[in-house]
Amino acid sequence: MRKSLMRMTLRQLQVFRAVCESRSYSRAAEEMALTQPAVSLQIRQLEELVDQPLFEYIGKKLYLTDAAEVLLKASADIFGRLESLDMQLSDLQGSLQGQLNLAVESSAKYFVPHLFAAFKRQHPEVNLHLVVVNRAQVIKRLSDNRDDLVIMSLVPQDMALEFLPFLNNPIVAVAPPEHPLCHAARLTLKDLEPYPLLIREPGSGTRKACEEYLQQKRAHFAQTLEVASLDAQRECVSAGLGLALLPRHAVNLELAGGLLRELPVEELPLYRSWCVVHARGKRLSPVAQAFLAFIRSERAQISALAARFGGTANAPR
Repeated sequence: MRKSLMRMTLRQLQVFRAVCESRSYSRAAEEMALTQPAVSLQIRQLEELVDQPLFEYIGKKLYLTDAAEVLLKASADIFGRLESLDMQLSDLQGSLQGQLNLAVESSAKYFVPHLFAAFKRQHPEVNLHLVVVNRAQVIKRLSDNRDDLVIMSLVPQDMALEFLPFLNNPIVAVAPPEHPLCHAARLTLKDLEPYPLLIREPGSGTRKACEEYLQQKRAHFAQTLEVASLDAQRECVSAGLGLALLPRHAVNLELAGGLLRELPVEELPLYRSWCVVHARGKRLSPVAQAFLAFIRSERAQISALAARFGGTANAPR
């Protein structure tokens, strides 16, 4: 090992990570409660130790060099090991402490906080750092080892992943209560085709699942309107801009309050399983291990939570 690397400090790595995340020396300085010259000095010293530049400006934008990308991954491992050590020491004292870094697909954001709250009742000293992204971003975060665990559906088959299905995610057709289809006692997907369909942005897991299912069922919608978030999609349906295929968990309150109606479509719900996922061979922190164990052992409690959201109470087998 280069002797210069042994002189690297954790403080330098903290400042470096802050610059990487904010892509700005000034914002990193504000976050770290330092002056901008102090941040610049820490980065210069770090560049001397690795003997390569870490950042470069193109126009007014700050970019990471290849050396910075490598150092960022190494720093994530270092701080991850320290956090794991802290958790293990807490465990030896008889209590589980630490933070669960969890990334979830956007359509799971309504259910997951309640799932974590149930876990936290067993481990009150554990905290949550939750990131909500679409499926494409979840896959990128898995590839970059950014999180302890992720929760997603449609787990990619071309990656070395471990996953545990734990809850069915029913996707249903919804419409505003004044829509003419709401008067029907029975519908098929073909009956929905004359109306505009609101769809999510490319990269959305719900969009991918629905597109594959509609293709399988030979249902074709000539009129589609792309909406960049599930919340906006739901509001557009409420405004009468079209129909949508949405996770029932995400529209439970609107269905219960009569703001939206679930259409009685024969081919629906479309069921996909929520899975908790991590890279194969990943060293899980004690908190991540405990969360996985909770999901494995508390199926009845998870099913009861799902029932509150209007979803199926049956966990995948």
